[in-house]
Amino acid sequence: MSGRGCHGWIILDKPIGLGSTQAVGAVKRNLCEGGYGKVKVGHGGTLDPLASGVLPIALGEATKLAGRMLDASKEYAFTVQFSAETDTLDLEGKVIATSDVRPTLAQLEAVLPQFTGTIEQVPPAYSALMVDGQRAYDLARAGEVVELKSRAVTIHSLVLEVADENSATLIAHVSKGTYIRSLARDIARALGTVGHVTMLRRLRAGPFGLAQAISLDKLNEVGKGAALENILLPLEAGLDDIPALTLGPEQASAVRQGRVLTGLPHNDGLYWARTGDTPLALVELSGGDARVVRGFNFPDVAE
Repeated sequence: MSGRGCHGWIILDKPIGLGSTQAVGAVKRNLCEGGYGKVKVGHGGTLDPLASGVLPIALGEATKLAGRMLDASKEYAFTVQFSAETDTLDLEGKVIATSDVRPTLAQLEAVLPQFTGTIEQVPPAYSALMVDGQRAYDLARAGEVVELKSRAVTIHSLVLEVADENSATLIAHVSKGTYIRSLARDIARALGTVGHVTMLRRLRAGPFGLAQAISLDKLNEVGKGAALENILLPLEAGLDDIPALTLGPEQASAVRQGRVLTGLPHNDGLYWARTGDTPLALVELSGGDARVVRGFNFPDVAE
């Protein structure tokens, strides 16, 4: 590739059955087969194998923004099946509780406000959280009782899409750290019954939505010779929630050297600095001074 090189985002519409690590591996394989050489690749937020939808995959310098993507809010569609709770809280696990209670539509709509805003949530035992130096899911699979502490998460919105006698499909816009499986469990319990997730699809992760996502088949075309430019979004596509700061040549040179810029007539806060259309760094402005938070190293601008 010319110009900006292999730096940016591939937004994969991850299919069911593929793990996030496997998805990163698929990107690496296609880049290699497509002749792009060794490229640093990482993902911006794990998506369970049984879930589908938006998985941002960062390439090159964009991997420096993967942490920001992990902190971003997410939007999911999910279906909770009433009647049974499983140990994994989804289709993968074994049934540990059953109930004959089925909520009415009115009961469903009435309970949702309890789960909107900042709530306390206990993560699933089958999660990647660390407990005494081990993954919770490893302990759970070994038959140990895993007790995780509740944590505060924010449910920005929770909308009932469709419901029938046995299940309900909802759309949730949530903060980082929210477990949809726990949300489904707690909604069912609040309705006097039990439930588990039978469908989970991520509709949005930070600035990226399904409209920007590509299929695995489309990704595989790169390995067969299709141009990476056809599916690669620029690094700055992951920064559309913060303003840009355009710098002149001398200022750009100072930022590349990690020096503090002074006397800038801008409000305090986080910006992404650029020269022309090339990102230089994330910078934090305070009192007119800009300090580099994270620098980007593009070959075409490096000194």
